[in-house]
Amino acid sequence: MNFILVMGAWTVGVIATFGEFCRFCGRSLAWVWAAMRLRYLRLLMEQMYDVGTKSVPVVMITGAFVGAVLASQSVLQFKAVGLEAKLGSIVNVSVVRELGPVLAAVVVAGRVGGSLTAMLGTMRVTEQIDALRAMGADPIRVLVVPRFLACLLLMPLLVLYTDLTGILGGYFIGVKIYHINSGEFWHNARMSVEFFDIFSGLLKALIFGGLISLICCYRGFTCRPGAAGVGKACTQSFVESVMMILALDFFMGVILNTIYVVLWGAPHAF
Repeated sequence: MNFILVMGAWTVGVIATFGEFCRFCGRSLAWVWAAMRLRYLRLLMEQMYDVGTKSVPVVMITGAFVGAVLASQSVLQFKAVGLEAKLGSIVNVSVVRELGPVLAAVVVAGRVGGSLTAMLGTMRVTEQIDALRAMGADPIRVLVVPRFLACLLLMPLLVLYTDLTGILGGYFIGVKIYHINSGEFWHNARMSVEFFDIFSGLLKALIFGGLISLICCYRGFTCRPGAAGVGKACTQSFVESVMMILALDFFMGVILNTIYVVLWGAPHAF
């Protein structure tokens, strides 16, 4: 009986938390259009610098090593069957379609998401959010919407940087280290990567960026008092962001693959 009561209370708590998060998302999205005015541009530019410019080196290094690792782990198997020239196809498609958006989102969730949660959580603990309400300003419009827009707009650009360095990392390992023909590498890469692959990666990045910002801002707004509360909120925001990134990547991959097959038929072989 106690187990049933505990599970029931936990289930009710999860549903209530999800409902509060949905309300928070609705209020945030309702302020997006109103916040896109000239007087709010300064707030948006500050967040764009923090989210975008400061994240570029991290995502570029991540992309380079991801492409290099993927190439180094694949090239020997490809050489064993005489298909080493196809390495460019596998590396580029994998990076552009899946690895680039997912890993860039995970990096942003760790670097930017933790910062957002800690900053907003500290503002809540020190009652700065309540002070904004007392002055007649909506905290969601002032604090959440600029961060949401910055993540939403810049995440696709960060994914492009990740894709670029990932492809170059795979090229360096395949061509410079394992001496694959450069012309064949780029020819197969060009023939295999389609516009729909690039579009899929950027669409995932757009959704991941918006989701990361909303989860982290919500956890910051609802964290418990004290340093322990802020630390727990940061941990929850990162874990929940990564879990949602992986789950959405799976479901979006299935949906986008179905759309591709319906519109253009089965994809061609590498």
